[in-house]
Amino acid sequence: MPDAPFVAPSAFWEGRYVLVTGGFGFIGSTLARRLCGQGAVVTVLDCLLPQFGGNRFNLQGYEDRIRSHVFDLRDGSALESLLEGQEVIFNLAGQTSHLDSIRDPETDLDINVTAQLRLLERCRQVVPKVRLVYASTRQLYGRPKYLPVDEGHPIYPVDVNGINKYSAEMYHILYSQIYELSACVLRLTNTIGPRMRIRDARQTFLGIWVRQLIEGRPIEVWGGEQLRDFNDVEDVVDALLIAGEQCDLPLEPYNLGSAEVISLADLARLMIEIHGSGELLVMPFPAERKKN
Repeated sequence: MPDAPFVAPSAFWEGRYVLVTGGFGFIGSTLARRLCGQGAVVTVLDCLLPQFGGNRFNLQGYEDRIRSHVFDLRDGSALESLLEGQEVIFNLAGQTSHLDSIRDPETDLDINVTAQLRLLERCRQVVPKVRLVYASTRQLYGRPKYLPVDEGHPIYPVDVNGINKYSAEMYHILYSQIYELSACVLRLTNTIGPRMRIRDARQTFLGIWVRQLIEGRPIEVWGGEQLRDFNDVEDVVDALLIAGEQCDLPLEPYNLGSAEVISLADLARLMIEIHGSGELLVMPFPAERKKN
């Protein structure tokens, strides 16, 4: 697997101790690779549960350059030792699936709220002045009342995951207000690129579409007229690094998104055209899914 693209080194990251939670995941591994190239001393944590997207293959070739620990943030017993000496924490660990959050809301609560609060408490005790960058989701806005969706848009989550991610955001902001922690919250939209999960649709619907094309199966689109924007994973990493470095940013959430939008049906047609073959099936929404 190729190294991260060349980016001029930043003096800020040279020799800096950085922790990435969810570091074997799609975005986390891309970030960890880039940080290595910037000269940071990188540690990654990941529970590597199969349904959550972590994969050791994502950091293949970096085994001697990145310290890694298989660790679940829900288990706080050894967290203190892992946090000691860290200067910046990119907190990317979490459960992202809409359907999983509905089917198993208590697990989503444990991962996306309880574990996040536990991390913040341990940071307050062990590394009280650490810089924290938390990866949230623009999904928490719910159905758009206007476009483009900006940070002032009403928050009205349509699933358990959105409620819990918003709660975690508020904990990060609160701990920055009442303690010495310095946090930044980024709300991510659909992120795409190398190492994206294609096993299923837990991480992004686009992943399962890629798999359907590879396996010669039709792309199934529910509805089709919905508009989506996308971020390349390297652009997301750029934003994460800026947020980690600029500690004087105002304490408020920031949307990461694109001004370019495309309907799901048109996106599927474009993918089929690029692939050179394939079939599009536009289908009504299943009863268990709400159109959003």
